[in-house]
Amino acid sequence: MFPTGGGGYLVATKLLGGGAGLISGASLLVDYVLTVAISLAAASKAIFSFLPPHWAVWSLWVSVGLLVVLTQLNIRGVKESTLVLMPIFVTFLLTHALVIGWGVFGHWDRLSTITADASRDIRQAHETGTLWPLFVGFMLAYTMGAGTDTGIEAVSNSMNVLREPKVETGKRTMRLMAWSLALTAGGILFCYLLWNVTLEGQKSLNAVMIERISSSWIEHLGLNTGVVRAFLIVTLVSEAALLIAAAQAGFVGGPAVLSNMALDSWVPHRFANLSDRLVTMNGVVLIGGAAAALIIGTGGKVETLVVMYAINVFVVFVLTQLGMCVHWVKGRRRVRAWRRNLALNLVGLALCATILAFTVIQKFSHGGYVTVLITLGLVLVCVSVRIHYRNVSRLLRRLDMAFREIPEAQTDPGLANPSPDAPTAVLFVGSYGGFGIHTFFAIHKAWPRYYQRFIFLSVGVVDTAHFKGVEEVEGLERETENTIRKYVRLARGQGCYAVGEYRIGPDAVESMMEMARKLKKEYPQAVFFSGKLVFPNETWMTRMLHNQTAYAVQREMQFEGMTMIVLPVRAV
Repeated sequence: MFPTGGGGYLVATKLLGGGAGLISGASLLVDYVLTVAISLAAASKAIFSFLPPHWAVWSLWVSVGLLVVLTQLNIRGVKESTLVLMPIFVTFLLTHALVIGWGVFGHWDRLSTITADASRDIRQAHETGTLWPLFVGFMLAYTMGAGTDTGIEAVSNSMNVLREPKVETGKRTMRLMAWSLALTAGGILFCYLLWNVTLEGQKSLNAVMIERISSSWIEHLGLNTGVVRAFLIVTLVSEAALLIAAAQAGFVGGPAVLSNMALDSWVPHRFANLSDRLVTMNGVVLIGGAAAALIIGTGGKVETLVVMYAINVFVVFVLTQLGMCVHWVKGRRRVRAWRRNLALNLVGLALCATILAFTVIQKFSHGGYVTVLITLGLVLVCVSVRIHYRNVSRLLRRLDMAFREIPEAQTDPGLANPSPDAPTAVLFVGSYGGFGIHTFFAIHKAWPRYYQRFIFLSVGVVDTAHFKGVEEVEGLERETENTIRKYVRLARGQGCYAVGEYRIGPDAVESMMEMARKLKKEYPQAVFFSGKLVFPNETWMTRMLHNQTAYAVQREMQFEGMTMIVLPVRAV
């Protein structure tokens, strides 16, 4: 259905509508912030698990310090590398395989005792009428652990960077994730039972488990205390390092979701231009600042952060599963196996909805209400941004009406093509309308008969509105080509030699710069133009929500020694 990926936001938007997409996108944004907060808080807890207990008071500030460092690295530009992550992953894998293997088989004799105790507890709960509370407790524990399934969202968001064939690679990746998660998490939980692991002071449960299991090697294997201590430190440090690397997913995924939502006008359009360094920096700072607020606000308590995380991530999963159910019902005449696919997604919907309901009901007063309020607040902000953009669109339609009587050339007037060294005006345009027409005539007014050639450039951005398949992208290409053709006819109708070019791509700024570099080589005297909206009363909101693409391209061009002029267009 979505072989190019896009994640829960795209699925909900295309299958359930813009409102569901907004809720999914807002939930994803909060979750990416929580990914950073949880990972760094848990990393700090792992580090302080082997340090002296009285040092634990500094755990919160170490989390914040790690966040500051990671944010700064992302602002400067950091790219994940397997050369860096592989040693960390291998160390984590080997140490935990050793711990889990020894923990299970070293205490296998206690399995019968644990089974008997569990059976007795269930029988006792049934006799005393407390079986339902026991089930509720089990489901709550399940919901807290089910948040580990969120790696599926990371894979679906990253389909575009997977190796071909992308769909098969994605399926294979998810199968490997499922098996590794089942073995690792299942093995650790089994060890908790076999070794009767409970919380001890400020230590994490993993630290208590590893310490108990590794300490048994002194008696059974004759290892000295120093070796066992070194193993404990290496194991916990590998956990912390892997968690810090996991936090990077929030800094990568958060701006990507912002970009998709910006293309649909839910957030400022500036976030759509991920190729612009300042735009990327704004997204990174936003994610980092929000994560710092959550870490400090919760005191770095991983338990509270996990509750907040589980609620939002299963909001996304519920909407995704519901959207796929709708898709199979609507497409039942086209897909032979629609009943099997529908049944699979219905089971997924039931599981995710159950997890979400139990988490909200049981943990609402223990941090759950915070993430609900934050997400609802973000939704309201997005709605206000969308309303503003719609109001501006109505103003632009008035501008369109003001230029509706301008005649276009019905035939090519046969204008001579000036030499490559002739003054050339290159105008970036969007859809055909009053905004672009006003900018074209503003050039005529400011420099009468100076420019001998006009070149119109347009970029068709492949956003969630055109991301469904090949047919939609081809339709976008035809629409962009038709826009350029109209502007060329307009210019030739005014007695100007004009041509046009267009490009289809996921990033407007990058595509515009590629076309600009090519034209600058062909026409050395080219000057680039774009329009910007100006309002009677400029406010912080209008400055934040408008004119970012033009200024982003202008910055890039100035850095490369090209001239670009941004002309005002009054939004009245």
